Amino acid sequence: MMIRQSPLFLGLIQTSLSKVSARCLTAEAAYALREDEAMPRHEEYANIDWNNLGFSPRRTDYMYKSTCASNNTFDQGQLIDYGNVELSPAAGVLNYGQGLFEGTKAVRGEDGRILLFRPDQNAIRMQIGAERMCMQSPSVKQFVDAVKQTAIANKRWIPPPGKGSLYIRPLLIGTGPILGLSPAHEYTFLVYASPVGNYFKEGTASLNLYVNNDFHRTTRGGAGGVKSITNYAPVLKPLLRAKEQGFSDVVFLDSVHKKYIEEVSSCNIFLVKGDVISTPSTVGTILEGITRKSIIDIAHDLGYKVEERLVTVDELMEADEVFTTGTAVTVANVGSITYNGQRVEYKTSDCGLVSQKLFKRLVGIQSGKIEDKYNWVVAIH
Repeated sequence: MMIRQSPLFLGLIQTSLSKVSARCLTAEAAYALREDEAMPRHEEYANIDWNNLGFSPRRTDYMYKSTCASNNTFDQGQLIDYGNVELSPAAGVLNYGQGLFEGTKAVRGEDGRILLFRPDQNAIRMQIGAERMCMQSPSVKQFVDAVKQTAIANKRWIPPPGKGSLYIRPLLIGTGPILGLSPAHEYTFLVYASPVGNYFKEGTASLNLYVNNDFHRTTRGGAGGVKSITNYAPVLKPLLRAKEQGFSDVVFLDSVHKKYIEEVSSCNIFLVKGDVISTPSTVGTILEGITRKSIIDIAHDLGYKVEERLVTVDELMEADEVFTTGTAVTVANVGSITYNGQRVEYKTSDCGLVSQKLFKRLVGIQSGKIEDKYNWVVAIH
């Protein structure tokens, strides 16, 4: 699941007083770029501390842009200088929240190759979300190619092996002006990128989660199963309250029975009991994370039994081990969970932790250190 960060989105979509004067770059030119070629040189690049990246937006060199108007087809698209985007105040995304986003990463392998992880799955998920939100969407081919171009054009921002990744954020937004409630008549597909380190401020330390039963992320029949921008602002209030009390993130319960766990505000959740791994099933209220799907496949291959089903909060509190998954967090071990005033602590230092085995296998595949028998990794340079 990824990382789903509305601040990155809001930081980019700023209404500009004048149009961006953009230097365009063709796909062929993007692939031909060398590390030492002349490119826009932002001061921030010279000051990067690769060992302490954190997870916040940095202005890189290029972003991708394509537009879909009356013919319902996106134009070829092109790379332009990273910058603000001009929007009509009546744009569908600003007035009715017609917007989707994805998150994927490019990493630098030990052999110098630039590697992507399952970008086609992000493309398919965006298409599913677009159908739900009555939006036009780019083809899988155009989506993947746009991600590749953006990664290559910003390759000098990809951290050294083991120091982080280039987080790539595809956006699909309704840019056509609309006053009455209806789908926009124009859509813009954007892809930008930023070098990042660990998503949580704890870094690789275990997370402390809080089960919230006052707020709900979504409900049956809603859009909780798609990566819509409208799903994220509503979780900010419970998330900020939890962080003020020293917690890392919030676990949300279902809105009907208020006893089944759904997901954390920024990632999917798993629990381990004995030799069984359980995770909430995706029934329209939970985002079907790409990292989640990958971990399930890896767990099966390592011999674990994996159950996708309704999981009660009581089961969560009685688990041997708990971990979360997502593009931004990868696999994060949970040290404690607090629910109704009760705090439960889980195994975090055992070298035999299931989450650590899964993490090492996943990262090994993503970085090219372990054979990719699944054909998940896309080498682009």
